[in-house]
Amino acid sequence: MARYVFITGGVVSSLGKGLASAALGALLQARGFSVRLRKLDPYLNVDPGTMSPFEHGEVFVTDDGAETDLDLGHYERFTGVAARKTDSISSGRIYSNVLEKERRGDYLGKTIQVIPHVTNEIKDFIHIGEDEVDFMLCEIGGTVGDIEGLPFFEAIRQFAHEQPRGQCVFMHLTLLPYLAASGELKTKPTQHSVKELQSIGIAPDILVCRSEHPIPEKEREKLALFCNVRPQSVIAAYDLKSIYDAPLAYHNEGLDQAVLDAFGITPAPRPKLDVWEDVSDRIHNPEGEVKIAIVGKYTQLEDAYKSIAEALTHGGMANRVRVKSEWIDSEIFDREDPAVYLQGFHAILVPGGFGERGTEGKIKAAQFARERNVPYLGICLGMQMAVIEAARNLAGLPDAGSEEFDHEAGKKRFTPVVYHLKEWVQGNHTVARKVGDDKGGTMRLGAYSATLTKGSKVAEIYGTTDIEERHRHRYEVDNRYREKLEKCGLIFSGMSPDGRLPEIVEWKDHPWFIGVQFHPELKSKPFAPAPLFRDFVRAAKEMSRLV
Repeated sequence: MARYVFITGGVVSSLGKGLASAALGALLQARGFSVRLRKLDPYLNVDPGTMSPFEHGEVFVTDDGAETDLDLGHYERFTGVAARKTDSISSGRIYSNVLEKERRGDYLGKTIQVIPHVTNEIKDFIHIGEDEVDFMLCEIGGTVGDIEGLPFFEAIRQFAHEQPRGQCVFMHLTLLPYLAASGELKTKPTQHSVKELQSIGIAPDILVCRSEHPIPEKEREKLALFCNVRPQSVIAAYDLKSIYDAPLAYHNEGLDQAVLDAFGITPAPRPKLDVWEDVSDRIHNPEGEVKIAIVGKYTQLEDAYKSIAEALTHGGMANRVRVKSEWIDSEIFDREDPAVYLQGFHAILVPGGFGERGTEGKIKAAQFARERNVPYLGICLGMQMAVIEAARNLAGLPDAGSEEFDHEAGKKRFTPVVYHLKEWVQGNHTVARKVGDDKGGTMRLGAYSATLTKGSKVAEIYGTTDIEERHRHRYEVDNRYREKLEKCGLIFSGMSPDGRLPEIVEWKDHPWFIGVQFHPELKSKPFAPAPLFRDFVRAAKEMSRLV
């Protein structure tokens, strides 16, 4: 049976609970334990799938097709453990499950209440898979005191009470603000946050305190005394140059030891941190720099492309270079010449997205990369825009477009090179959908296999002709235009196993131009970079030597 660590937050949001959870998971693995991490989010959306990236950052997709919080990306990148649908839950999903049960009559006519029905549903979720791992790390979204988070705090209080003594540990992440006028770190906000937590029946065993300045011993002792924790369980969390320094930084502060002490695990196995020492060395000791332009529509918020940013970093680490990414709003190219903005970059990446806004700019970015022989990686919509660019400018289809936005824009004449797929095969069964279905259920989501053409660039990059990558999209490149496009040199080098759906395209006579329908960034890790990102950065490195 797993031991549980519940990670909560206080004082302010966005302190880095997800990163602290992921780093702790990596440290427990380094000591030989198996772990699984999960996120309990209080918002009322069923999942983040229909939320704008400006609202909640990127949507992270799991192999089994769950649309989840971006923190699950941190969990995977730090532990290598593939997340599942059962690793992410929201208030919306919890209430939806409870109401479905009520409609079916599962509660035998009882009055449905937050306690016990909602809290029981949360506890049932927490129990899933508890026999599979040594440690289950559960992060509660938001901060203590948020009204929407109360059912989750009550549920984990009940959960810990129902487990054998010593089976659950509470870790609370807070902020120690620094007042420059007095030159002091203030502990009072943390004390109040812990008091709020204690008022609902939860006493933290470990305090993780974010601070921009070293925490004096006197302040640690004050926190330990007033928050009722051991002095060695007051852990400092300082700002880092890279998030990948977190495992080593938390280990040096004693976080993993404090957790094992709280569980009474003695003697604790010695940690093997050579993987994270190598990661730290690669990120802090690059042997060069490459400049990569990311041409997208959500460029005001970097978290909208979090996994892409991290995958580029991983590719840089694999090639011993620092990747300097610049975010360019594709709408600018609707009005101005892309060359003014893109010349001087060693590679161009066009990520995914939804809707018409900025798509013409993405098409121009793909054209610039093709004509100037600049390495190009198009992901999801970025692949579709590269195909439309080739269809318009080389394949004699000047009206080439996508059903995603051209029919909505009221265009009477357009060639649907990209169309809305209504039926496809997943595993051993057929999936069907309609345009009017709920937005959250109309996409091809999760891991799908692809067959690569022998001798193609992608087959060389992957080192195999059979791959599996994660998808998140509603529209597909129409295979009917394959012959026209391949005559122009755009090779369909990856297809679905049944040969119906194009998964990868590449320009035959280009140094490095690849478009993929899937999202390779979602499986990239600092110690195991995604093959496409590793080779994309290598191509950028080669380009940097030529310019």
